[in-house]
Amino acid sequence: MPDTTPSDPESLVLRDKRDGIEQQVVGGVIARDGRVLLIRRAASDYMGGQWELPSGKVDPGEGLYVALAREVFEETGLTVSAVGEYLGSFDYVSRGGILMRQHNWNLTVDAGDIRLDPEEHDAAVWSPHGELPTPVSADVAALLGKVRP
Repeated sequence: MPDTTPSDPESLVLRDKRDGIEQQVVGGVIARDGRVLLIRRAASDYMGGQWELPSGKVDPGEGLYVALAREVFEETGLTVSAVGEYLGSFDYVSRGGILMRQHNWNLTVDAGDIRLDPEEHDAAVWSPHGELPTPVSADVAALLGKVRP
């Protein structure tokens, strides 16, 4: 059966409202030379030590692509130059009990050095495709398993 998930931002927003999603999150897969960028949550933060994609919450009234570019820049210092293929979403419940859905896209970024906010992330790694560091969530691992190197 073909995947009928909408991939345009407006349709995703409408679907999420219909599904009762309380908070949208956007995430980006940034790949280079068969490797994907992952960042590690600071030990002092919620889910400290876990590796994740550059991602974050969509602010009220903010478009998904605008939020994606903002979050990638805030978390890595990298500037998004192109939003590529929609890779799908996954749902989770925040520590405060809020139903969240993370939408993920392939991204192209301008060249530059990675700059992390040490209060949020304490390390970055270009992980070889299929060789993810641990711990990483099952959702992120499944998503990256669908990505072509």
